[in-house]
Amino acid sequence: MGKVIVIVGGQWGDEGKGKIVDFLTEKADVTARYNGGNNAGHTVIVGNEKYKFHLIPSGIVHQGKLNIIGNGTVIDPAVLVEEIENLEKRGFNVSDKNLVISANAHIILPEYVQEDKRTGGKVGTTGRGIGPAYTYKAARVGVRMCDYITKEAKEAKKLKPLVKNTWIMINDAINNGKNILLEGAQGSLLDIDHGTYPYVTSSNSVAGGACTGLGIGPTKISNVIGVYKAYITRVGGGLFPTELGTEEKTNNEESLDKLRKELGEEGFKHLYKKIILKANEDDEYSQGRLLRVQGVEYGTTTGRARRTGWFDAVAARYAIAINGLSSVAITKLDVLTSLKKIKICTAYSYQGKTLTDFPTNINILKNCRPVYEEMPGWSEDLSKIGGYDDLPENAKSYLERIEKLIGVPVSILSVGPKRNQTMVLREEELF
Repeated sequence: MGKVIVIVGGQWGDEGKGKIVDFLTEKADVTARYNGGNNAGHTVIVGNEKYKFHLIPSGIVHQGKLNIIGNGTVIDPAVLVEEIENLEKRGFNVSDKNLVISANAHIILPEYVQEDKRTGGKVGTTGRGIGPAYTYKAARVGVRMCDYITKEAKEAKKLKPLVKNTWIMINDAINNGKNILLEGAQGSLLDIDHGTYPYVTSSNSVAGGACTGLGIGPTKISNVIGVYKAYITRVGGGLFPTELGTEEKTNNEESLDKLRKELGEEGFKHLYKKIILKANEDDEYSQGRLLRVQGVEYGTTTGRARRTGWFDAVAARYAIAINGLSSVAITKLDVLTSLKKIKICTAYSYQGKTLTDFPTNINILKNCRPVYEEMPGWSEDLSKIGGYDDLPENAKSYLERIEKLIGVPVSILSVGPKRNQTMVLREEELF
């Protein structure tokens, strides 16, 4: 009997879901995307090849797998066609044998993009028309894929063979005992209902969105795995209790590529050493910048520098509750290397009270201050470590403390972007 596993982001997105989905796809027969649009970005590294996806599920790079873009997504036809053509240029044959699109998925029209650029700045959207597309969908005046493919546009003709009643296909696969991997975009704290409103996305990014976004019942889901970085990041506006440095300073920071070009390799090495030194002198901005540099924390879709912070166990427990997580995958543990001390937020302080439950009212959250627990760091390079037993003792202690604070086990541990930098700690949670 097959399993149906949902992969969700446990933080504010960018947790490394694409890498975890790619790792699990090896044993999955079907990979399906259930929410969001091309405001999401997944980077998958296979051997020496890097693939960046915004709409197509990460499983597309595996031969013989079916990939579904569900009805809960919103699709910019030009972006999707460009992704397909880029894959074809790299030798992939894309057909309805490996990629299908829900006939009920809504289309992002060019005027939606223009509207988003005019109005989305206040909450830091990507300006790609996502919010307006969901707005018009809810107002019952949107354009669905089944209507769009009757048009004469070049993109409509290219996509038409891929458009199907995908709810039939995914339910048939479940009933036939196939392994199904359901892939969410963004993170739980950006969910339109459960996130830090109004600084949220326009869709349901929690596990419940997999049911509505694909047309399957909740009784069909076997496990829900939440993906968390070993620290936490956020892109765009919104509250961020454990942020290191300030949003303004991060937004003004130059990208890694620009810095390397301006400083040269030697100049960049000197800057990197200076950042490490200041980070270990407890300079918060430098700590956050070190995480950015070592974690390459710049958006797949936008190129924006991500705001970084210490791991937030309060927010993590909230995501576990609203998703019903059975286990978690921890990514980017290697990024914490070279920090002498690492902090974990265990609670919030609010008006003289200690809060252990995450407040979704932003008027409360903006006045919350993190209560930290400090742990010793490590200097060893984790990227070449093959198994859990080989980890430095301080890294093991850090993971064990996270497990205890959040109350669910770690099933997968990632110490780098490649497939072979992934450890399975609890096989029973996977396919």
